[in-house]
Amino acid sequence: MNPYEIIIQPVDTEKTRFQSSELGKYSFEVNPSANKIEIKKAIEEIFDVDVKSVNVMIVPGKFGGGRGLGMRRPPWKKAVVTLAEGQRLDLFEGV
Repeated sequence: MNPYEIIIQPVDTEKTRFQSSELGKYSFEVNPSANKIEIKKAIEEIFDVDVKSVNVMIVPGKFGGGRGLGMRRPPWKKAVVTLAEGQRLDLFEGV
């Protein structure tokens, strides 16, 4: 599988910004069929960094919509990637 098919997009929240600046952990939305080894190889190939560990979780879908529409967002897979000491990703610099 192509690395750009595995990594869908970075997750940008206040918590992920703190983790990236203080702890060296970065969060990504990933392909639901990808495993930890594929995610690690994709991150190393795309960003040219050394990955220390990968934690993967399924984020459950939420109910949304207003006025009784009863819409549901689908579940998605999230990966939290820890980089080796002294390495960074310049994803959100200056934002």
